[in-house]
This record gives sequence, structure tokens and C-alpha cells, in this order.
Amino acid sequence: MANFCASLWNEEPTPENLINCSECGLDKHGSRMVWGEGNPHAPLLILLDNPGAREDREGKPFLCGTRQTLQKAAFEAGFQAEDLYVTYVLKRKPVRKYDKERTRQICMNHLKQQLELKHPQLIVCLGNIAVQSFFENNDTDVKSLRGKIHEVHGYKTIAAYHPLAVRRRPNLWPLLLADFKLAAAHFFNKRPVS
Repeated sequence: MANFCASLWNEEPTPENLINCSECGLDKHGSRMVWGEGNPHAPLLILLDNPGAREDREGKPFLCGTRQTLQKAAFEAGFQAEDLYVTYVLKRKPVRKYDKERTRQICMNHLKQQLELKHPQLIVCLGNIAVQSFFENNDTDVKSLRGKIHEVHGYKTIAAYHPLAVRRRPNLWPLLLADFKLAAAHFFNKRPVS
């Protein structure tokens, strides 16, 4: 197996009519809208809570720990960069207090638009916020849903731990990797790799 090397993925441009979207109020936080990254035509869609930190204080792009861990798990499970597209419940990084429930409900409309255009073969929701938002159930969590494929809104869906949680609690790494291997098994139509 080749050595893993995380990399910055190209961003998909935000649709012109949504660049200045202000419906949820996150535009007041000063963060820019990020529609998604990776291959916009990829069969596997990965859903995170928000775009997170993408540039340093000088505005220079950098690869955050979340992306490094996500890419490492996907690579070790057998995926290539062209197989993956990453998007978010919130298209802007929140930087201060906001009405979380209201904002997530509003921003989910953007995700629904993306899904109508992309028709992914499989969705991997990373972290409780992505899981609760996509499954439309605030009482559910990754721990109770991970390890199997669910049918959600007509899409095959896997719930997995957020890469940042894995970085903070390395004992979760085998579980994240197992869920990406489950995704690979479905995607490549083979038995899970042990």
C-alpha cells in the first residue's frame, strides 16, 4: 500500500445565487460560504457539521486535523480522492453563539439541493450534529447508529464518529476506520475488510 499523504482538496464553487445567502444569519459571523470540497461528481458524499478552519490568520489555506483524519480513514479503507465529496450541514463556520436548531434547519435546505443534483450512492455522516441533522432526529447519536447502513431520505447512509472526536480520543480510530471500511465494502460491493 502506498504511503498516505493528506492534501487540500479543491472547493466546489458556491452557486452564484447563494454566495451572499443571509437567511440563517451566519453571514454576520464573517466566515465565507463553502459549498463543498473534493470531487463534486463523486459517488460517496461525506457530511460534516461545518467547513471548519480552512485558512490561517494570514488567509493562507491549510489542512486541518479533521481533514487529515478523514482522508487517512478513507484512504486506509481503500478510497481514492476522486471517490469522495465533502459537504456540510452549515455552509459557513460559526465563530460565535447562534441559534443552532434554527440555523441547522435553514441550512439543511442547501444540502437537500445538493443531494437532488448529486445523487450520491452513499452518504457518510460524521459526528452527532451531521447525524442528527440528516436523520432529522435530535435524540439519536453516532454511538447508537454506527456499524450498519441505514436508509435515510432514500439514500444509503452510514453514521460515524467525527474526525475531530477521533483525534481527541484515539481509541475511537478503529471505529472510524471500521465505518469507512463498511462504506468501502458497500461502495466496492465486497465483504468488509478486517
